[in-house]
Amino acid sequence: MPRYAQLVMGPAGSGKSTYCSTMIQHAEAINRSVQVVNLDPAAEHFNYPVMADIRELIQVDDVMEDDTLRFGPNGGLVFCMEYFASNFDWLEESLGHTEDDYILFDCPGQIELYTHLPVMKQLVEQLQQWEFRVCGVFLVDSQFMVESFKFISGVMAALSAMVVLEIPQVNLMTKMDLLNPKSKKEIEKYLDPDMYSMMEDSSTTLRSKKFKKLTKAICGLIDDFSMVRFLPFDRTDEEGINIVLQHIDFSIQYGEDLEFKEPKEVDEEPSNTNYDEFFQDRVDS
Repeated sequence: MPRYAQLVMGPAGSGKSTYCSTMIQHAEAINRSVQVVNLDPAAEHFNYPVMADIRELIQVDDVMEDDTLRFGPNGGLVFCMEYFASNFDWLEESLGHTEDDYILFDCPGQIELYTHLPVMKQLVEQLQQWEFRVCGVFLVDSQFMVESFKFISGVMAALSAMVVLEIPQVNLMTKMDLLNPKSKKEIEKYLDPDMYSMMEDSSTTLRSKKFKKLTKAICGLIDDFSMVRFLPFDRTDEEGINIVLQHIDFSIQYGEDLEFKEPKEVDEEPSNTNYDEFFQDRVDS
């Protein structure tokens, strides 16, 4: 049987760890087994157990303190991820070989990992070799997306990850529970946006004609091919969480290989199969 994985991605502070925590609680409520692997070597703490933690392999603080390397926080994190990519055997040993695994990989927030560095692409290819069906889950803070030009920036970040990783991707607007009613209503237009309208909204802030043309071309590309859409993620809304999980499960075909269970037989059918009489007797009784 296949195994299943979500790569939980997004800028720093977009709510990746909160998402993982919420999904674990939701999975417990619906009797599903979901586990988390931390791939952020700069993470500090979690309020949930992890089945594997990259900090057992390498930590950003140790890299920064190495006088021979002399890396800052960002360079140190990139070094850690490249070291991780050359030691995938550690991850394989940590994951084991259990069939039907469903694992959330809590990834770092550095955007260059999803633009031009090969680490995350290598991770995806390695997971696929281990028979994982992988879905990207890209998170963007809804409080950041309330202006058109910021929304276009968030769309481009999500699109970059989608193009680089070449896997199914579900994009989420997180922290919806923190928005006031006015902002919630305002942000609805960004969930299934008309990119040409976004362009008109941004036209007053774009002074350069060249950048107006570029922005119009980007908006047209995204709108014409329906390349990026967002789902709202409110950690207090169980129904909304379930809808998000259904979208992800559908993209990786989760549950399609589960064994079909025959319905329990209540009573034996009569040997003389007169169905009208059979059901009428049950109604009368």
